[in-house]
Amino acid sequence: MVRSQHSGILRLWTARLFPLLLLSLACSAGSLANAAAKEAAAPAGPPPAVVVQELRPQTVAIPSDFVARTVADQTVEICARIEGVLIEMSFEEGKKVQKDQVLFRIDPALYEANLQTAKAQLAKAQADLTLAQDKVSIRIAEANVKQAEASLVKADQDVARLEPLVKEEAVPQQDLDAAVAQQKVAQADLESAKARKENTALTQKVDIEQALAAIESGKAAVAKAELDLSYTVIKSPIDGIIGRQEVSVGNLVGRGEPTQLATVSTMDPMRIDFSLSEADYLIFMKRRLAGDANKAAIELGLVLADGSLYPQKGTVAMIERGLDATTATIPVSASFPNPDSLLRPGLFARVRAEVQQIENALLVPQRAVMEMQGAKSVLVVGPDNVVAARTITLGDRLGGNYLVLNGLNAGDRVIVEGQQKARPGKPVTPAAAAAPATPAESAAPEGK
Repeated sequence: MVRSQHSGILRLWTARLFPLLLLSLACSAGSLANAAAKEAAAPAGPPPAVVVQELRPQTVAIPSDFVARTVADQTVEICARIEGVLIEMSFEEGKKVQKDQVLFRIDPALYEANLQTAKAQLAKAQADLTLAQDKVSIRIAEANVKQAEASLVKADQDVARLEPLVKEEAVPQQDLDAAVAQQKVAQADLESAKARKENTALTQKVDIEQALAAIESGKAAVAKAELDLSYTVIKSPIDGIIGRQEVSVGNLVGRGEPTQLATVSTMDPMRIDFSLSEADYLIFMKRRLAGDANKAAIELGLVLADGSLYPQKGTVAMIERGLDATTATIPVSASFPNPDSLLRPGLFARVRAEVQQIENALLVPQRAVMEMQGAKSVLVVGPDNVVAARTITLGDRLGGNYLVLNGLNAGDRVIVEGQQKARPGKPVTPAAAAAPATPAESAAPEGK
């Protein structure tokens, strides 16, 4: 019973509303028809204004980025080379130090005493040399030889005088025999004196040589003692930045082997190590060798870890002699000025090098490129000012521009502003052409 009542009410409202619905649809259709007619009858406005840029061929350098790492040109480990107690540290950790700046001091007392001992030994050796060079002994030996020679001459004379007297029986034979015996004694004394002279000369020569050797040994001992004493004052061998102190004052250092105290690294310039593939190396070297000899040093850029471009430019400092067979690359070292010590050893970065140049390249501004479903296109204004859509193939992104690989030709006018007002097949009013892209804008490659 209730269901029948609801059905009746629904049929009643339907009968009343249906005519109103038909009337409303008829009115809407009439309004749309009138609007279309008015739009068709309205006069067409002027073509929309757009800004175009004419593509001009130019020579463009194509930079490439290479993973790199900063390396100090010189890194020196400051070590204690002698044993002793560290008594002084005179630098600030992490700050700049100058060459020959005193960094540490080791207790010098022992080494000062060793130096005095060495000097005393040297003085004794010099005194021994003076004594050995004294010719008193050799002069005595020479006098003894002369005395023996004189005794022999007298003995010879006595024999010569007595021989005729003995024949004449003026003197007894016994006197002649005594004179001959004395002659032989004098001869023996002379030989002995000559031998003693030679022995004295030889002994003096040996003493002199021994004294000279002792002097050289003494000088070496003094030099070593002075060197050891100098090692108690530890200086920086280079200009650079020093790291943390490895050993505190008061500790014994240098026992048995050198003790590392700190590390100093040069900062300016900073060396940047990276590697080139064989293909990149050949392109790079051909470009380098083909250029003017005065401009052979190709400038390099450096992209830091935060994506910023390092303000200083670098140059190639060294190219390894051969290919690394393990990585199939050629190691290269670049040198970058680092006056503010912004770069520190061990940082990761990217070296940017213009390894290739393209002749007659076309660059299209990034703002002119539209992308839909992965395809890239631009709007081009023809000679009749009618817009046409072009699908293009792009290469590297160079600054605010893209390198065009396909789809555009030199002289094409690309819409760079006002694309939303332009329609393919419709005319536009080109405004003053924007300045074309220049090679200078292509200094920084980015993602495509």
